Amino acid sequence: MAEVEDVVALLDRAVEGMGGQSRPGQHEMTKQVVESLDSGRHLLVQAGTGTGKSLAYLVPAIAHALESDKPVVVSTATLALQAQIVGRDVPRLLENLDDELLRRLDVALAKGRSNYVCKYKLGGGYPDDDEGALFALDDQGSARPLTTGGGPTSALGQEVVRVREWAEETESGDRDDLVPGVSERAWRQVSVTAMDCLGAQKCPMAEECFSELARKKAGEADIVITNHAMLAVSAFEGLAVLPEFDTVIIDEAHELQDRVTSSVTRPLSAAMVTAAATATRRNCKGVAVEALSQAGKSLAAALEGVATGLLPKGLNEGQRAAVAAVREAARVALSDSKPANGDTADGGRQMARSQLMYLVEQCDRLDGPSDEREVVWISRQGSFTPGAGYTAADDTAPATINVAPLSVAGKLREGLFDGRTVILTSATLAIGAAFEPVAGSLGLLGEGAPAWTGVDVGSPFDYARQGMLYVARHLPKPSRSLAPEALDELADLIDASGGGVLALFSSRRAAEEATEALRPRVAPDILCQGESSMSSLVQQFADERDTCLFGTMTLWQGVDVPGDSCRLVVIDRIPFPRPDDPLSTARSRDVARHGGNGFMAVSASHAAVRLAQGAGRLIRSTADRGVVAVLDSRLATERYGNFLRASLPPMWATTDKDVVLGSLRRLAAGSA
Repeated sequence: MAEVEDVVALLDRAVEGMGGQSRPGQHEMTKQVVESLDSGRHLLVQAGTGTGKSLAYLVPAIAHALESDKPVVVSTATLALQAQIVGRDVPRLLENLDDELLRRLDVALAKGRSNYVCKYKLGGGYPDDDEGALFALDDQGSARPLTTGGGPTSALGQEVVRVREWAEETESGDRDDLVPGVSERAWRQVSVTAMDCLGAQKCPMAEECFSELARKKAGEADIVITNHAMLAVSAFEGLAVLPEFDTVIIDEAHELQDRVTSSVTRPLSAAMVTAAATATRRNCKGVAVEALSQAGKSLAAALEGVATGLLPKGLNEGQRAAVAAVREAARVALSDSKPANGDTADGGRQMARSQLMYLVEQCDRLDGPSDEREVVWISRQGSFTPGAGYTAADDTAPATINVAPLSVAGKLREGLFDGRTVILTSATLAIGAAFEPVAGSLGLLGEGAPAWTGVDVGSPFDYARQGMLYVARHLPKPSRSLAPEALDELADLIDASGGGVLALFSSRRAAEEATEALRPRVAPDILCQGESSMSSLVQQFADERDTCLFGTMTLWQGVDVPGDSCRLVVIDRIPFPRPDDPLSTARSRDVARHGGNGFMAVSASHAAVRLAQGAGRLIRSTADRGVVAVLDSRLATERYGNFLRASLPPMWATTDKDVVLGSLRRLAAGSA
């Protein structure tokens, strides 16, 4: 690969061509990435907000790709960053470095099949897999067709028609290119999952398939942009969803463990068994499904009244018997539904068989020998009523059995890190100065772990001068609902700031309750997550200097609003995992069994990263000034508070409310 100095010079020229100037932290990160690519040693690099980390790793990636016969893979957690890299960063870099590169580089996007329109499904190759989708309810609650001879008659019907028209002219078939977007239900009418897909060998429209064309392009590209879920499929299931690669750069790496875990978590419910039986009856003529239907009823009975939450001992004897019955019935139906040699492609049969295969696989997983490395729990879907918010489900609601790995570390070590060079980066990758908590969760600690280096390249911001951390020490410890004292505190802060407040809450209910309580009490307008699309809310918040925005976890990590529009970030409570979160509970117990502190290793570490992400919404440029206010007194009074504060940007800290209110009034008036 090119010398370190040459790659840094490329970075300087690229940034200058974009009208900017590279920064010391950006230089240091580029050097570290180049050295990692040269040595093959894994790298964890923390780069604070404003460092310009995407350019700091993309320039070395480009230099490396020029000399490699395999692509460099870049993975992100969020669609927003993926779109930024594909749509802005890489094209601008290639344009500005055009005279410096020995050849043209090809860049491709790799996504799962369900992100693309399926032409075979559009042509009627699959049955409607959303029961009732051909009908909608009118204002009186009566069913009516989605479309008539005169066109669509419902919002859903109009969406489906619009997607069909768009599919005739799009070159990509990528859902993200459809603007404005459509609902999940509408998109299901024109897309298929990887399991439902007939595959390139059987589908009569494989040569025109958007997903296949995208996969082919990725296979020929020098740089492939993907997401953590695709990495998980590659690492855990060994499927060739990505071209063969030996170098991967993982941005937003603090999300990798959770995203991978989510991707490999599998549910099983009686409703899924019933759906599989219905699909088989409808699409596989002559296949008996009575045994499968009865097995679904037995599973529902076995789960009736079982408490929601972790099953530390796994399934009991009755539940195991019910799961075994589902497995056997699904296996027989799967065998009986096998297409005969020479049968033409049948999308409906494929969809039914994919559901049956899923049941067999998950029942095998649940009914096998007890595995302490797997976590099993019961969940139930609550309900949402407009104006009343969420209602938690009680133990009489239909249950779902969930199973997930206790740890993804071993699989990631084997399926991702082994034989490759992996660079992980984030603004919040270390807790305090320690990279070990994140490294351990990803398989980089313990016997046989590969070599790695952890580096913090700092931030261009002067946090001590630009930001203030206020902890409301005098407030009572938070409970399930927002305390009146906390609402009073928030109202005082908003009044002093005159708006420009991003309030981050631990739950949707808390955000809605605070919005309802404070709208009559404060002068600035309050926007609340869920009242419009997230992009629209954030844009309005950015455009209107004195508007407030209340929301939950999406806003903790997804808002980039430099300037006066965000001069106060309020965090209602320390973002510990929920006490009833089954995975966190199981992981904490596992740490304790091995002699560690489960709370600190799991809950506190999780909270530290999320807290740093939330606080990081405040200072987004060198000109920003503001306050992060935490309404959870435990950050100041509990012993773990020091551990959590060590993860935050080094802002000037105080517990003096009068000092904070005075600073906010000056900010509102336009003076620091």
